Amino acid sequence: MTAALSPAGVRVDRRVSPVLVGCEESQTITKALRAAGHEAYSCDLAPTRGNPAWHYQQDILEVIPTRRWGLIILHPDCTTMAVSGNRWYGRGMPMHHKREQAIAWTVGLWELAKQHGDKVALENPVSVIFQHLRAPVCYVQPYEHGHGETKKTGFALHNLEPLKPTNLVDGREQRIWKMSPSPTRKRDRSQTFEGIAQAVVMQWANAGIHRAAEGRPVE
Repeated sequence: MTAALSPAGVRVDRRVSPVLVGCEESQTITKALRAAGHEAYSCDLAPTRGNPAWHYQQDILEVIPTRRWGLIILHPDCTTMAVSGNRWYGRGMPMHHKREQAIAWTVGLWELAKQHGDKVALENPVSVIFQHLRAPVCYVQPYEHGHGETKKTGFALHNLEPLKPTNLVDGREQRIWKMSPSPTRKRDRSQTFEGIAQAVVMQWANAGIHRAAEGRPVE
């Protein structure tokens, strides 16, 4: 096993390529990856609420081409692309041009990530973006991963298998939709559930380690 210590003293496995989590300032997935030994980094225009040593505070389009990534996970802003916003951004609505701009930017992001990442996942809620990415999509719910809540979330996939439920629990609370208005409401609504982050680690990131340990090349 080839490993080294990260800046925070967590042992990082060098048998697999690094992981980039784009448009993530919370570091929910990044921290879960680091805890599992991955050389993972977050990237966002905003400063991180986590460890700044693992964070690129800059344009994701500038960071992606800087190296070869084993896995890239993207969380582009869903405001204009979510189906729930059709009454503002749908065809014929006054702000439809903003949806078109967001789609064009996100498609460019997706294509760039596929050029520089062995595996790529792009996350959004029920969204118009998926029909433009020409990729398989899997949907997950928090209650499939240990949280008794609902928030249907999709992942467009490149060289990845769909996430499988890890801990099916009771409860279908719509906590996200009931959040009171606040300065951090948008940020808090978009944060990844911890159970889903752990599923990403186990089913997507750790799969590379298992293949390397068995002497097979990482895809």
